Amino acid sequence: MTVHNRCATTLSCLEHLADLSFDRSRYSLAVFLTDDGCTDGTAEAVRQSYPAVRILPGDGDLFWNRGMFTAWTAAEKEGYDYYWWVNDDTFVFRDALSRLLAASERHVDKAVIVGSTCASNDSSAITYGGWKDGRVIVDLETEQACDTMNGNLVLIPASVFAAIGKNDPAYHHALGDLDYGLRAREAGLEIFVVPGICGTCDLHEKPVVWMDPEQSFRKRWDNFFSPAGNNPFEFFRFKRRHFGLFPACISFLTNFIHLLFPSFWLKTIKT
Repeated sequence: MTVHNRCATTLSCLEHLADLSFDRSRYSLAVFLTDDGCTDGTAEAVRQSYPAVRILPGDGDLFWNRGMFTAWTAAEKEGYDYYWWVNDDTFVFRDALSRLLAASERHVDKAVIVGSTCASNDSSAITYGGWKDGRVIVDLETEQACDTMNGNLVLIPASVFAAIGKNDPAYHHALGDLDYGLRAREAGLEIFVVPGICGTCDLHEKPVVWMDPEQSFRKRWDNFFSPAGNNPFEFFRFKRRHFGLFPACISFLTNFIHLLFPSFWLKTIKT
């Protein structure tokens, strides 16, 4: 996982991980945590409460995707059988890991396995998980094949890692998880989301700054080009890699239109 300045949230995530119920005679779990320039005492609090967690330092400019790449780079040296992505604002259920491992075994440890999350106050509101046809999968009655996935709860067997490697550090924050899933599919690998919900993770209550009509144009512009916004060059790379040059160019232009007319952008999302 990678963290930045939400100490209480990170500690709560680690508390849920420590309470996981799985076959400890067969598996052991190590946590690699990238501290991306925290100034709120997160690293110190983690060391005190969870001294076994391996903390990797960041300078505050890694953000989610590069922070995950940093943690994974350290973890791969140990030669683990599985690599498990967990967001620090995702609170896993006790049986989450055992369900992901069981699903991986059903697929002979040759597929990416995804867990879905719901809102903390509404179990019917699926927030993150596997994607199909451009949307998060909400039908969780049975196992579902995915096109790609969010990176909140993702189990990656060593065979998948050997085939396509780590997440691409060309992306700072977002897109790294969607890109990894699409790369897996393009390499002929499969992605499955397990039945049911594996944890809670709330969506952002407000739109990100670059498409928030309540923000000034200058703030929207600065955020648009920032790693945590919708950096158009990183998005262009993503679209071109997976959908071709022409769709990438169209998205590049329309994103600027959305930046200029955020109210229209939000209406489009709602419809």
